[in-house]
Amino acid sequence: MGKTMLSFGHGYSARALGAALLAEGWEVIGTTRSAEKADALRASGVTPLIWPGDAAAPALARASHVLTSVAPGDEGDAVLRLHRADLVRAAPHLEWVGYLSTTGVYGDHGGGWVDEETALAPATRRGEMRRVAEAAWQELAEEAGLPLHIFRLAGIYGPGRGPFAKVRAGTARRIVKKGQVFSRIHVEDIAQVLQASIARPNPGAIYNLCDDDPAPPQDVIAHAAELLGLPLPPAIAFEEAELSPMARSFYAESKRVRNDRIKRELGVTLRYPTYRDGLAALLAAKSGSNPP
Repeated sequence: MGKTMLSFGHGYSARALGAALLAEGWEVIGTTRSAEKADALRASGVTPLIWPGDAAAPALARASHVLTSVAPGDEGDAVLRLHRADLVRAAPHLEWVGYLSTTGVYGDHGGGWVDEETALAPATRRGEMRRVAEAAWQELAEEAGLPLHIFRLAGIYGPGRGPFAKVRAGTARRIVKKGQVFSRIHVEDIAQVLQASIARPNPGAIYNLCDDDPAPPQDVIAHAAELLGLPLPPAIAFEEAELSPMARSFYAESKRVRNDRIKRELGVTLRYPTYRDGLAALLAAKSGSNPP
């Protein structure tokens, strides 16, 4: 019998997983809020579902797997708020449920290392909302026997999401804050980790999704410019940079995230273990050549 993935909030990461599952013969149902985006999903082979809406409950009733990428809002997690009872009913036949969270739940560690056992102490409102949402999903999983897996994602990049466009346009800046490091993950590696978890379910598991090379953001911009053969974008001190509140909030936390568990428990070998590997592949794909 074929497998059916119901994906709430079928965005960037979920689309990468969906494409891989479609290639294996799965049915993928993806929710979206607009008819225009629904048409784009349909064209990619995904069965679109306008959500919030009534059609999600029947889809849940026949799904074998569920992925949610929906960010929590002021009223909490919308999937739980609207479909708690449906999830309880579906729990006995669901083989796997994935919740995409963020490494922001760990908060600031002054550039130190964190792993899945590190206490959660988010430093931003966004991170706190994710911590609360994780706990709510874990509570439901315990109550209903939901086969829940939590994935804490580092900064996501990939096709269409990288520094090259800004470097080419001359709008990229190297924001320098002493001691600041971020962890990252290529979207294709997100998809392969999720596939590995689906193949080897371990309800209750939590996984960090990041590469092997936490790095200062200015180094990534500098490397992108080097790959393009363009001048180094200007360095600007964080204190002097004009940043949106959202952008500034990212700099409130500095940490290095460990990814040993995805390798040890899921047997994952990252396709892009460093940002240098990932950027080289993105540039090669754009030019139609093989990465160096």
